[in-house]
Amino acid sequence: MAERFDFDAIVIGSGISGGWAAKELCERGLKTIVLERGTMVEHIKDYPTANKKPWEFPHRNSLTEEEKKIYTVQSRHYSIGEDNKHFYVKDNENPYEEKQRYDWVRADVFGGRSLLWGRISVRWSDVDFGANLKDGHGVDWPIRYKDIAPWYDYAEKFIGVSGSREGLPILPDGIFQPAFEMNCAEKHVKQKIESRFPGIKIINTRSANITQPLDGRSACQSRNLCHRGCPFGAYFSTQSSTLPAAAKTGNLTIRTGAVVNRILYDEKSGRASGVEVIDRETLKTYVYTAKIIFLNASTLATAHILLSSTSNRFQNGMGNDYDIVGRHLMDHHKGSYTTAEIEGFEDKYTYGKRPTGVYVPRFKNIDQQDPNFIRGYYYQGSASRERGSRSDAIGEDLKSIATEPGKWKINLGYYGETLPYAENRITLNNNIKDIYGRPGMTIDCSFKDNEKAIFKDASETMKAMFEEIGLKNVKQSGTMSFPGNANHEMGTARMGHDEKTSVLNKWNQLHAVKNLFITDGSSMVSSACINPSLTYMAITARAVDHAFNEMKKGTVKFFNTAKGFGFIKGDDGQDIFVHVTGLKDEVQE
Repeated sequence: MAERFDFDAIVIGSGISGGWAAKELCERGLKTIVLERGTMVEHIKDYPTANKKPWEFPHRNSLTEEEKKIYTVQSRHYSIGEDNKHFYVKDNENPYEEKQRYDWVRADVFGGRSLLWGRISVRWSDVDFGANLKDGHGVDWPIRYKDIAPWYDYAEKFIGVSGSREGLPILPDGIFQPAFEMNCAEKHVKQKIESRFPGIKIINTRSANITQPLDGRSACQSRNLCHRGCPFGAYFSTQSSTLPAAAKTGNLTIRTGAVVNRILYDEKSGRASGVEVIDRETLKTYVYTAKIIFLNASTLATAHILLSSTSNRFQNGMGNDYDIVGRHLMDHHKGSYTTAEIEGFEDKYTYGKRPTGVYVPRFKNIDQQDPNFIRGYYYQGSASRERGSRSDAIGEDLKSIATEPGKWKINLGYYGETLPYAENRITLNNNIKDIYGRPGMTIDCSFKDNEKAIFKDASETMKAMFEEIGLKNVKQSGTMSFPGNANHEMGTARMGHDEKTSVLNKWNQLHAVKNLFITDGSSMVSSACINPSLTYMAITARAVDHAFNEMKKGTVKFFNTAKGFGFIKGDDGQDIFVHVTGLKDEVQE
């Protein structure tokens, strides 16, 4: 028999959106458990390589050939190395079928990819939220910028975002800490580009790296070692930000090593009743029950859990009455890089390694439509000074040359939007089992003609601009990435107006199960071309606020007699939140 444990709320997943859900639920007085399949990572204590020097890594920060057999998919991504491999999933234990190549990059620790993300924190605009309706690709977003703008404010104030206000409608301004300063070469390229191409801006990257102390977190030390875990708490992660806030309430419980098998459904009430998990160590099954559940396992895992959550009511998976769950998988594409040499700054050098660069907001298909593709792309990158080099140098000469500064170079790469294609999807695969005995998944996803046209235009445009402003030795290189490699997977359980074409409503509730909320990347209706993480945070805070208000109205019924939390009607008919002590049996409303 499965053991049972009861909470007011369950959060599945502890990454960027899961951490936010836990914080918001706990701060509203709800006893909340976070279920995480990975191992525990404690802030500071469990960043073992945070202060190691380059020469302290036996393999120069590369994976060995044996390790590549363990991290077969993870090693396709630039971010994994000898210094942070312990944060990543072991692919040999978690297989999946690739109908077409798909690089599923994932963490396997508490905090998830909040420990590993690139930290770019930008707001989506009405151009992004309105794109599907405008050109007819995908269903209409059920929200617009005005619906989420206050929650962007809320998220930015809490996490701390460094950046500059630019007044660009395509990239709305937020609440910023001071930006990291561009170096001399970047300022030069900015001035040249903006004077020659009035519609194009080069701005400071907006990043969740704080430049001023915030709520006990230290300002960024400009080490650029964020991917190892930051002992200063200088970038947003679950460990440095949302977890401490949730824990401070006394309402948080954490359960690591909990592999979610399925969400349980109560046929009588028509609601999700709890979550069944498998313990990673003992393989024993546990059931946790709650009045409200937030599913934030990340896009692919969230869809996998929904499809696995079958019942008499949902024989094809929870919320999957119309075969929408698992479809419309999106990721950004990248892979084209343009480099050039910048002359005239040979007497200049920089100190420190700031963790940000420069950002070129989208400028295509805003006022005028390009005939070759719809939607758009942006660029990001940086300028830096190379070390000196000479091919014939060895020994002492090589050491000496390596300490001399070389040429200034700039490197910009693009990120492009992917359309929400129904055929890009995941399905359960009963022929593959993970080490816990659960069905695997099949991923069938590819970039199509529109994405390839964006790749071509982004490659040609930046090269032409660098040449136009007189940069030297301009080179364009790289090939288009495979889906998954941009690490921005979205879709599979999208929001929408109609339950026949979407899984969630405008509050991120399942149309068919009102006490189940999803606010990770699976809920996204389109991908835009820009980083989605800040939007995940904002819609999560908004969804928790709605869930709490619905509890008070009785739409999501809530009274935990075991713990004495709940709502009762006052003399004026208004709902009152109560915490009753000394309960014997039950509370009569």
